Amino acid sequence: MKLDQKVAFITGSSRGIGKEIALSLAREGAKIVVTGKTAEPHPELPGTIHETVEEVEEIGGEALAIQLDVRFDDQIREAFKKTVEHFGSLDILINNAGAIQLQGVQKMPPKRFDLVMGVNARAAYACSHFALPYMIEQGGGHILMASPPIKIDKAPGKSAYALSKLGMTFIAKSLAEEVRQHNIGVNAFWPVTAIESQATRHFEMGTEETWRTPQILCDAVMAIVTRKPSSCTGNAFYDEDILRQEGITDFSKYSVVEGTEPPPFSAMLFDPDYQ
Repeated sequence: MKLDQKVAFITGSSRGIGKEIALSLAREGAKIVVTGKTAEPHPELPGTIHETVEEVEEIGGEALAIQLDVRFDDQIREAFKKTVEHFGSLDILINNAGAIQLQGVQKMPPKRFDLVMGVNARAAYACSHFALPYMIEQGGGHILMASPPIKIDKAPGKSAYALSKLGMTFIAKSLAEEVRQHNIGVNAFWPVTAIESQATRHFEMGTEETWRTPQILCDAVMAIVTRKPSSCTGNAFYDEDILRQEGITDFSKYSVVEGTEPPPFSAMLFDPDYQ
């Protein structure tokens, strides 16, 4: 197994893409820390941290459920403490938890701006901050941000969301230089297309014919975290680009609807000129 005995801490892994990444890493031997706000079944949202743990265990993996609101430093600090006490190490941090709000300044109140920034950029910063001492002490690790390459200098109609997501990438590229000597790789990853998820359905981001499955992001994450941290750091990868480096050029298997070619919606969200 490629990740045998590695410990992966994944924010927002009670459902959606985070859950799929958790299961993917578990299949390769990683011990998974499942985190999220949902500990009890929610009437509108599928999945809980405990259900994800059960699914990891069903495929033969080990997992620990920690209820976590990434907006609060004390909860983050305690979550990493529990992780190391339980599993003995912290090898991978994936800042996957996210809040999306595609509105312009006139329509989006400051309170909502604070939420988007708090769950995205600030949480990624805070989780990285509290994870670093453990990774430095043990001699290395991987930190990943679910955020896109920085290709734009304006985002009309979605400035708060773009600022929060591009901020995550800025943190990743900056932090990579700060901790390179500690054998800690820091990278960002982002899908070229829209990914089938509750968010794409809720915000009506296309249809099934225009989506890929979360597996393409799982494979992209796997490609990053199985590389030596010191040799893979400071990057903002599109999923297609990192997979091409792994020798994968046919992405048709990731289409939700067989035979379709999903357009580059997610890439164009942050880079209108993306081809």
